[in-house]
Amino acid sequence: MLKTALQPKWIAMLALALILATVFVVASAWQFGQSRTEETPSREVTEEPAPLTEVYAPQRAMTALDADRIVTFSGEFVEDSQVLISERLQDGEPGWWTVAAFAVDGAPDGEVIPVVRGWTDDVDAVDAPPAGQQLELRGRLLPPEAPVAGEREAAHVFASLSPAELINVWDLPSYSGFVVAFDVVDASGHEIGAEAETVPLEPVWVGPQPEGSSVNWLNLFYAVEWVVFAGFAFFLWWRLVKDAHEKSQEAAVLDTEWEQQWKQEYLAAVAAGQSPREAEETATAEAVRKLDEKDT
Repeated sequence: MLKTALQPKWIAMLALALILATVFVVASAWQFGQSRTEETPSREVTEEPAPLTEVYAPQRAMTALDADRIVTFSGEFVEDSQVLISERLQDGEPGWWTVAAFAVDGAPDGEVIPVVRGWTDDVDAVDAPPAGQQLELRGRLLPPEAPVAGEREAAHVFASLSPAELINVWDLPSYSGFVVAFDVVDASGHEIGAEAETVPLEPVWVGPQPEGSSVNWLNLFYAVEWVVFAGFAFFLWWRLVKDAHEKSQEAAVLDTEWEQQWKQEYLAAVAAGQSPREAEETATAEAVRKLDEKDT
């Protein structure tokens, strides 16, 4: 079979199969790469503080690369903008988030961003944010929550933190996400947020989402399929070479049988007194007849 495979025709076919297999493997690698989609950025990205105005723009849908990032920005709380978000758990206890509009320095059109100041289980003890005071804030940027339909228990109490809903209350342009404040300091560097002992709020900590990726099973199936195609190209070449080799062997056997049968008939015809020419014709006819009978 090796002798057949080394024929120029089959070497050329092998080169063609190799080219096709290479194309199929490249297609498989591309499909495999497309089958895994990163859902969240790495911790190195999310936990490195970055200026809000540099990493996220107002009126833009928040992507996976924007969410969960720790951001820093300066500005001031807007007076009379504090609202409560109900049904928030802190160490298993139900309570409220206190949220206020924060005017961001450097925002393109003076947009505000909702800031979660802290958590409380006693709404009567919550004080108002220090409006009109220049502050530096660090916190985690999070995507907006969907509005919850239904009647609210009070005008300043909401069931979800939806900037789109708060815009109608504040009547101010807003970022589409919100920030959970970790540190709020004044111009002198004093902590005045929920971390401060004088503020009747508990700090809210929101950790980054677990890093992970999703698998697109259709792309993964295509990746495996291209590998199968690459293997089939070599299998098809091997099968064609094998068939050609078996046919050549069958032809060689038939030639040997023909030669042996013809010699027997020729010698028999000569022994019967026929001339060499007549013996050749008789041997040919008898050899064809007997081989046909053998095949049938």
